[in-house]
Amino acid sequence: MTSITALLKDYRGGISGLLLFTGLLCWGNSLWIAGKAVVAQQLIESAWKSTLSEGHAVKPWPWADTWPVAAMEFPSQNETLFALAGSTGTSLAFGPGHLDGTALPEEPGTKVFSAHRDTHFSFLENIAIGEIFHLQSNNGVWQSYRVTEKTIVDSTKTQWMIDQNRNEVHLITCYPFNSATLNPDRRFVVVAAQV
Repeated sequence: MTSITALLKDYRGGISGLLLFTGLLCWGNSLWIAGKAVVAQQLIESAWKSTLSEGHAVKPWPWADTWPVAAMEFPSQNETLFALAGSTGTSLAFGPGHLDGTALPEEPGTKVFSAHRDTHFSFLENIAIGEIFHLQSNNGVWQSYRVTEKTIVDSTKTQWMIDQNRNEVHLITCYPFNSATLNPDRRFVVVAAQV
């Protein structure tokens, strides 16, 4: 009888250990993603400062296939971000991405940036119409933009139209913000006009 009791205690300890390991693995993955996003932004910020001082694009790490193209400050949200060239899955893992084919921050026209809803653009859930944010181009000049519109679009039914003749910024992320669904069909779009 004593050996059966001891065996059950060992068995329960093993299950507890397995549950603890599984929980840590799940939380660890989430912490890894969040940690990578924070550390990457620090490396990208350093590359951005070098870009401004050296006058040419500087990669945040030697093997990077992207480089910073803008600094973004959202004072009312207490957020400063550094956007990378391209809106691919590779660049979005590290920060907001500038959509190829849209105006760069130093150019006239519409600039489009996208980022993940659970890391870099999570604060967009709380952004308000009328808020002002700032965008710095690689020539060091800051421009201010006022949020004029927030909308939700279904990417399978609606194509978001961009008027390249307007001097706007569009910020795009997946929607809803607190969903566990990977790559949902809906997008949350913030439109801002230059002040």
